[in-house]
Amino acid sequence: MTGEFRTEFVREPSGLCRNPALVLNADYRPLSYYPLSLWTWQEAIKAAYLERVDILAEYDQVVHSPTTEIRIPSVVVLRDYVAPQKSVAFTRFNLFLRDGFCCQYCGAKGDLTFDHVVPRAAGGITSWSNVVAACSPCNLRKAAHSLRASGLQLQRLPQRPEAEQLRNMGRRFPPNLLHESWIDFLYWDAELEA
Repeated sequence: MTGEFRTEFVREPSGLCRNPALVLNADYRPLSYYPLSLWTWQEAIKAAYLERVDILAEYDQVVHSPTTEIRIPSVVVLRDYVAPQKSVAFTRFNLFLRDGFCCQYCGAKGDLTFDHVVPRAAGGITSWSNVVAACSPCNLRKAAHSLRASGLQLQRLPQRPEAEQLRNMGRRFPPNLLHESWIDFLYWDAELEA
């Protein structure tokens, strides 16, 4: 085994069908809320064996080697702190996350694309402050027109999000799978209701 440290922490759900492990940074916060930072159980066991993580919670299921029985980790915490990204990449996913996965004109969810508020034909640029999530009907209605000419109104003005703002937005969209051992670690720093 090599001594390289793993820097990729998010896996696609197809590899996480059974017993994924929630990965927490050394400050006990998830590395990512959306998509949630998860490892396969095999990766979690390997990282624990290599002493790169501590196991905080386990599933009831066990795996066996010829000489050992190991309970499958459900929550692991990194021993070394990984600094979160400070800048936010301008991607379709991050744009949709910023806009709460809903059309910024009518509020519809699903079947989203993006729209230039000031059309490119009118000199509008592709940037955080000029692009919003839009449903197909609103996008077709607006086309290459200005907001005034299209009769549409923005629900809120687009702006460049901060990394922490996107992380907080991600917390509003929990994954389909939430193991009971994860709940305290996912929402321990959420504001309590009075």
